[in-house]
Amino acid sequence: MSRVIGVVLVAVGAFLIVLAPLVRFQVGGSLIAAPAAQYGVSKLEAQGAQYFYPKALKVLTGDLGITVTTRGDVSQAQGDRVVWDEFTAVNDVTNGNPDVSFGERRSAFNKFTGEGVNCCAVNIDKKPSKLEGQIYKFPFDVEKKTYKVFNSTAGMAFDAEFVGEENVNGLPAYKFEQVAPSTKTETRTVPASIMGVPDTTGDVQVDRFYEGKNTFWIEPTTGSPVKQEQQRHDTLKTQDGAHSITAFAATAKMTPETVEDLVQNATESKSQITLIKVTIPVILLLVGLVLLAGGFVAIRRTARA
Repeated sequence: MSRVIGVVLVAVGAFLIVLAPLVRFQVGGSLIAAPAAQYGVSKLEAQGAQYFYPKALKVLTGDLGITVTTRGDVSQAQGDRVVWDEFTAVNDVTNGNPDVSFGERRSAFNKFTGEGVNCCAVNIDKKPSKLEGQIYKFPFDVEKKTYKVFNSTAGMAFDAEFVGEENVNGLPAYKFEQVAPSTKTETRTVPASIMGVPDTTGDVQVDRFYEGKNTFWIEPTTGSPVKQEQQRHDTLKTQDGAHSITAFAATAKMTPETVEDLVQNATESKSQITLIKVTIPVILLLVGLVLLAGGFVAIRRTARA
């Protein structure tokens, strides 16, 4: 009887020892992913912003409230990809203008690595877009290196360099900075008087140029953003380059409430990842070793008897 028990203990122990790395590297990797059924609302504030307001035909200064709503399109989630739709509304709190700007974005990305996927009618403001780099999140187990991050304003990816480590509401995070060079984003017409073009009536054609600096604070285990700051400066220039005005100039920062929500979500996800990839495999390994040792002892005692 003791020999049978010993053999069973050895078999179960060996199974648990083999199971431990499988849970760590295969099962854990398949369970930890960005959700297809995403829903979230982030809010940012930009104090003392300047922007060209078409209804007033002038540049206004005011404090802005920015609301970003993200919703997952579950019907398009397939295999390793998820698809998220985003709507951004900018409101001038100071001057009571609720329609400073509106923006839409549809993105597809790998739910494990966070890298863009070109499918599913991805677009920016209804215009087809080619995605590259990180979309919404960084990969799991973020490294201290430069990543390409997609910039939806410019419609292309730029390098985001690792610049250090900081705590965000007590949670350790990696800080990345992305500098976007001057990039033409659209061509439109505006009254010549607005641009200060002399001896000209009616409208003139102008180009809009964007440049900015984005700072991301990323929780390294999950790759989730826990804080973000956007410095943006857009100008309208006549096509001869002789005249220009500010189209949009602001530094937008996430509200403390949004940062706290992101920190809580990242903390919970980090705990789940640690449980799946560290705690459970270690327990399986230790229990397996104990059972294996106990089984060998039982078998040896039976042999001696």
